[in-house]
Amino acid sequence: MEPLAAAMMTGDALASPMHVGALLVFSPPPGAAEHGVDEHVDEHYVDDLYRAAVLGTDPLDPRMRRRPHIGPETLGMWTWQDVEVDLSAHLQRRILPPGLDRHASERALWQLIADLHGIPLDRRRPQWMAYLIDGLPDGRFAFYIKVHHTLVDGVAGMQMIIDGLSPDPKQRNGKHFYAAPGQPPPDERPTQRSTQRSTQRSTLSSLAGVATSSVALARSIIGGGADYLAGAVRGDSPPPLTAPFTRFNKRLGHRRAVAGGSWPLSRIRAIEDAAGAADNRVTTNRVTTNRVTTNRVTTNDVLTAVIAGALRAWLQAHDELPRRSLVGFCPVAVRIADGQPEPERGNLFGLEQCPLGTDLDDPVARLTLINRSMRWAKREVARRGSSATAVLTVPNLVPSLLLSLVPLIPKWRTGYNVPISNVRGPETDLYFNGAHLDALYPISTVFDGLGLNVTMCSYAGTVSIGYVAGRNLVPDIQTLIPMTEAALAELERAVGVVGD
Repeated sequence: MEPLAAAMMTGDALASPMHVGALLVFSPPPGAAEHGVDEHVDEHYVDDLYRAAVLGTDPLDPRMRRRPHIGPETLGMWTWQDVEVDLSAHLQRRILPPGLDRHASERALWQLIADLHGIPLDRRRPQWMAYLIDGLPDGRFAFYIKVHHTLVDGVAGMQMIIDGLSPDPKQRNGKHFYAAPGQPPPDERPTQRSTQRSTQRSTLSSLAGVATSSVALARSIIGGGADYLAGAVRGDSPPPLTAPFTRFNKRLGHRRAVAGGSWPLSRIRAIEDAAGAADNRVTTNRVTTNRVTTNRVTTNDVLTAVIAGALRAWLQAHDELPRRSLVGFCPVAVRIADGQPEPERGNLFGLEQCPLGTDLDDPVARLTLINRSMRWAKREVARRGSSATAVLTVPNLVPSLLLSLVPLIPKWRTGYNVPISNVRGPETDLYFNGAHLDALYPISTVFDGLGLNVTMCSYAGTVSIGYVAGRNLVPDIQTLIPMTEAALAELERAVGVVGD
């Protein structure tokens, strides 16, 4: 494995399951109660879907055929083994209790997802699972999918799901997310021994690459450290290890709590317009000669401010709102102008801290603070590059990562309180074998020290927000959904937008 993947696998073994997930809710096509997926008379539409999936013969994505392994023969290094996959072990069926109304079935669905999300993936098998969930009102059903974070990140996982969907409601031959369009010839498929050898070579190559670029990286880190201190003085970025300690930064139990909600993207864009947004599209800022050319409020700024308002309300309701602002742990994507030479051209990704303004009463002041901090973060990623900015976040992140390794520490100084990320999803309505995708909820990972995670995903004119936490830390996580709506409505009123 690559060094980062090996570190994540070790962290998975020592602390918390590090898989990411998604919940997809579908409505069956018209006439599904009378006709199965093959247009034969069959009242069990979802049964047909499940049977077709388990009996499928499509070749699998290579990532879905690998299981982790470590042992004396691998010299103590994590490796991937390519194995045969028993689909019946990876594709399971769940049915919600009958007779529930819409509200009760939704509550039962999220409870089921929380229970499934807390189950570690079986190390003896490839690192993914999928569940077909039946019993929602009006014939609706859902897919819950989870994949280990070493195999996919949020963007790759989203693309994997989209590849199995179609904009055509009449299409009936869509492939599942775990299927691949093709498979290498038998003599080109990796064996266990060749996988181990390539992993060792990959590890050595990674170390060599780090050594080769160490001088340039060191310069960026030194300069970036000075900029971070200057940014902290100006209030653009929180000083290191100054995030307040909250229950989100405590140890996790084994159980999870999950909740999600969807809102029209038009409401978010209306706030953008009222706050002086440059346009109505979800875009990343363009950079020219290492300078961000727009200072406008973005969709991501608005969503982050809404989440900040919801977290503020939740902490107030529990009489736990700290006097200092919570700090978000936010991925940053910056697009480089086409005129820049390689390798500067394209997208740069970094990890930055963002004050959430939970100590501010005014939602507009909260949005302004978040916008200013994220603009500064994008400039730093553009100037220093992805590697340097990632290294510079280590002092803030390491205390949380070490929390699971050090026993009997009730309170720990931390640099972040909650990871907040945004994954761009499909812009048009999609279907799976004629069933309409009604909603798409991202469900990320949590671990000791970062016990609450918030992930956003856009889809067909909506934005979904998925909250996941340790159940011992946020047992009433479902209350964050109405609090998110209240925070959105509060921000609408504050900027002069009339809510829907």
